[in-house]
Amino acid sequence: MSAGADLRSANGVEVKNSDPISKNSSNGNVKPFKVFIGYDPREDLAYEVCRYSLLKRSSIPVEIYPIKQSELREKGVYWRDRGKLESTEFSFSRFLTPYLSNYEGWAMFVDCDFLYLDDIKKLVGLIDDKYAVMCVQHDYAPKETTKMDGAVQTVYPRKNWSSMVLYNCGHSKNKVLTPEIVNKETGAFLHRFQWLNDDEIGEIPFVWNFLVGHNKVVEAIRARSLRRYIIRLEGRGLSSGRIVSLEICGEGVGGVPEICWEEGRLG
Repeated sequence: MSAGADLRSANGVEVKNSDPISKNSSNGNVKPFKVFIGYDPREDLAYEVCRYSLLKRSSIPVEIYPIKQSELREKGVYWRDRGKLESTEFSFSRFLTPYLSNYEGWAMFVDCDFLYLDDIKKLVGLIDDKYAVMCVQHDYAPKETTKMDGAVQTVYPRKNWSSMVLYNCGHSKNKVLTPEIVNKETGAFLHRFQWLNDDEIGEIPFVWNFLVGHNKVVEAIRARSLRRYIIRLEGRGLSSGRIVSLEICGEGVGGVPEICWEEGRLG
């Protein structure tokens, strides 16, 4: 068995021999925080970087589940046809997070192109039970007309809000997100959180979903804000030949290429 072998347990949690040995193992008293990472075979390396960087820095028990469309189809949970505007395999399946959590507790969905630079415990500490979901509420209008693999770049209200979401899975409003709804509803309904009232959507600091090339950080505070938290590798496919490229990691973001390389080595 290779060092990075998938040892996924019966309940879907992914465990690997290459996982960092750290303080994030459950001591039996703390219930692990569930993290669902969108998975696309074309972005396997990005997924591995996201997963490894999250585990490496977490001081709380974490269970990571890849949302793989092929597996959801095999289980009869996901069946909708892929639309032309879907740039990844998890464009819609991400909204199954509450269902996959049995509508219990809090869980996070995150796109695979995230790099964690700080302890997720600090993000979990922002959770407020009065909200149905919490996210970074971007005001984002991309200038690019295309994104990964030439897919059309669309502009719509609340764009990128759904790229990283804390779900209050037991909230009554989130029980709307059944497989039937996720498989038939429009992108506007899902990505704009139209099953919720505005006051049911909580806000978290933008540093937890930093859009490289869009969000700006003043040089004087970079060391204690940007590099402490998280950087999203916005709109770039990752490959072993390009992972150290400044173009991928964002112009002017000091230290990120080296971090990407170290996180991507995975043993």
